[in-house]
Amino acid sequence: MTEAEFGLLDTEEAESPGDEWEELDVSDTEADRIARKRDREFSEFRKRIKDADQFKVEASVFDDATYGALYKLVQDGHIDAFGGPISTGKEANVYTALAGDEEVAVKVYRINASDFTDMRGYLDGDPRFEGIGSDKKKVVTAWVRKESSNLKRARKAGVRTPKPIAVERNVLVMEYLGTEEGRARRLSEVHIENPQMAFDVVKEYMRRLYDAGLVHGDLSEYNVVFHEGQLYIIDLGQAVTVYHPNAEEFLERDCRNVANFFARQGVAADPDDLLAYVREHATPRDDDDTERGADDDAVAAERDGGTDETGDTDGTDDSPE
Repeated sequence: MTEAEFGLLDTEEAESPGDEWEELDVSDTEADRIARKRDREFSEFRKRIKDADQFKVEASVFDDATYGALYKLVQDGHIDAFGGPISTGKEANVYTALAGDEEVAVKVYRINASDFTDMRGYLDGDPRFEGIGSDKKKVVTAWVRKESSNLKRARKAGVRTPKPIAVERNVLVMEYLGTEEGRARRLSEVHIENPQMAFDVVKEYMRRLYDAGLVHGDLSEYNVVFHEGQLYIIDLGQAVTVYHPNAEEFLERDCRNVANFFARQGVAADPDDLLAYVREHATPRDDDDTERGADDDAVAAERDGGTDETGDTDGTDDSPE
């Protein structure tokens, strides 16, 4: 990467995140109803997916409602054809897919994954998850909607992230970051020609997230990618609001991870200095915006019991680039 190839979004282009801390609906979706009904068309679709090479390994951990979710997304025009896997993980797999002429990413969280211990630290204490308990289906459904909502909020704050497109039960469809050669590469996978500029961009992204009431919670060189000459933040499923009881602990950890990585690249990056910068230049709990595009009172609606001012319930981003 060269200095002229990437930089920050102009905050003039960024839309205020607004007060969209919506309640996360974890009731049965159309996917659950499709799975229960099991008509001939759905049964044929389910068989095709189970027999497809890219899904054979995962067939044993996909429940019928997951096939129902994929079926509903196909019916709604969000997916036309499935591609291969981008990544596989303990809780979720990501695949490429076609939607018209566009390539998208399909993130499938596995309801029957054996260990949700890692998720609990990000869910416990978050008011949006009150009453969900340990029901895996409800936890995953809420987590997916939370990820979509966090992506939407980050983009409105002027942070480059994949654009969320659609959510159905435990499946998230979003913008695909990559080319014909493959997915976008992580910071850990590339040679950074200008690490100082990259650090400045990531530092500002952290400030903008915090100013909009979010802490990534797992930020490192593995969750920042290069795409079309720009830096993007990915994997915001675990991101928490500043009112989460562990928000400051997560922020401190993010600062350590980011600063230590760039220090290894020769940048004079210090975790304490980065933390001080984020806290000094972001005021997420008051009503004074530090910059246009960074909504400091974004968390007020959550605190006061408000809802999404846009009326959105699916967490997708309909705002222009």
